[in-house]
Amino acid sequence: MTDRLPEWMLRDLSLPRLRRYIRAAHGDARAAERLYWWNIEVSAALLGSLHCLELALRNALHNALVRHHGRPDWWTAAPLNERGHRLVDDARRSCGRRLRSTTPDDIVAELSFGFWVSLLSSGYDRCFWVPVLHVAFPHHRGRRDRLYRDLTSLVLLRNRVMHHEPVHHRHLAADHDTIYRVLGYLSPELAKEARAMDRFPAVLADRADALSGTRPPRF
Repeated sequence: MTDRLPEWMLRDLSLPRLRRYIRAAHGDARAAERLYWWNIEVSAALLGSLHCLELALRNALHNALVRHHGRPDWWTAAPLNERGHRLVDDARRSCGRRLRSTTPDDIVAELSFGFWVSLLSSGYDRCFWVPVLHVAFPHHRGRRDRLYRDLTSLVLLRNRVMHHEPVHHRHLAADHDTIYRVLGYLSPELAKEARAMDRFPAVLADRADALSGTRPPRF
């Protein structure tokens, strides 16, 4: 079926990468091509809300931990596990390679979305969630484990979007709802602003037309 894909597409995007779309399109090369472009479009449409969620989560958790420990480099006093300490050390080294001097704010910005979400895991329930981090979610009244599951799923989505991987197979409408539900726990004001610029609902609504080839992707 690859002989029906443009030669430049096979050369520039690579057959191993395109095979996942060909399989999803049941061997229809033209449908696979359209699916590839729609995957780019929908990934771009998710980027803004994921951006807001990642920054809001990072800042909410960091600020709560700064207040609790009374220092901007709270990780030097907090009971991080071995993996947590390793990730902080990796972030410090990464900053050191780029910057003449490293501040706590530099390290905070370097730490990954996955690191911040890991602070809500069951292993940190008594040392982080109960005494400190529940206050970072002023509009959340549910269980920590549900919140952690939601955020873990969004870390996977975010990583696929950022690394240009397929997301078309996910229940994207549910993912989108989860982004705004969690963002609303942190900041209803930011959630409202993010929705105002959010293109995702229109992109999802146009999925059938985009994949049938009746309109080009818009990104």
